[in-house]
Amino acid sequence: MKDKDNNNNISPQADEEEKIHVSKSVFRSAKELQQQRMNELEEQQRQLEKQAQEREKKKREAYERRILQEKKELLRMKQEQTEESEIIDTKPEEEVKLSFRKKVTNFFYHNKWWLGLAVFFVCAGAFLIYDLVSREKPDLTVMIVAENDIIGNSEGLKNYLEGFAEDSNGDGKVNVAIHYIPYSDNYRNNYANGIDTKLTVEFQSADAMIVIGNSKLYNIMRADQVFVNLEELMPDNKHTDSIAFKLKDTSFAEKISVTEEAVTDDLFICLRIPQSLMYTDEEEMQEAYDRDFPIFNKIIEDLSE
Repeated sequence: MKDKDNNNNISPQADEEEKIHVSKSVFRSAKELQQQRMNELEEQQRQLEKQAQEREKKKREAYERRILQEKKELLRMKQEQTEESEIIDTKPEEEVKLSFRKKVTNFFYHNKWWLGLAVFFVCAGAFLIYDLVSREKPDLTVMIVAENDIIGNSEGLKNYLEGFAEDSNGDGKVNVAIHYIPYSDNYRNNYANGIDTKLTVEFQSADAMIVIGNSKLYNIMRADQVFVNLEELMPDNKHTDSIAFKLKDTSFAEKISVTEEAVTDDLFICLRIPQSLMYTDEEEMQEAYDRDFPIFNKIIEDLSE
């Protein structure tokens, strides 16, 4: 009976210890399974990384083989072209010493376009200068600096001016020359037609003291330093404005037999100031001024009526 009681006393404690032991075993088993799973995942990760590294290694090796092959091919082509030794000479090339003749030839070859442009402008300028010097001197020269073909090519303008000119060169006839320079805002057309060169030559000589122009003339030069101030010279004339005698609202269109529309609002006539220039000196220009001023004055008086 006592044994039975003892068994009864021990049994609950043993059961509790057994429960605890079993609980620990279950916890430990779950932890071990979890650790095993993590180990498997890490192993898979290592395998994937290894495979990725192997693929990257193969790509790198393939790239290096291709580069090496290309270098070999380039070397082979270079060797075939030069027919030199298979060993590439890594020494820096020595500077080639050119003769004077070859240096000149090389200079012209590398600067042929600029030289071509320079030659063109020199030839154009030389031709215009020769033309100015060698041609027969007219009794009166009038320059038109405006893109106005109707007036620039007008025979009526030439006839009108001949009515005021005199036989100053003694050849027995009155000859008036019109130098028409169709300057515009189109720089390409100006360049193609040599307009800038013509302007330079004309305004550096004393041939044309009387100029017909428009508002674009103010953009080309300092007008107050090139032309006479007509407003001061003729203060009572309603058509004068600084250096300009305005041709609009005068009988100019009728006198030269063109339409009123051909005479634009900004068209005017002016007179150059005598001064030393590239192709003339002040004394020669003063002579031209003294010769042409009476004609200019007659034109102003005629158009002011």
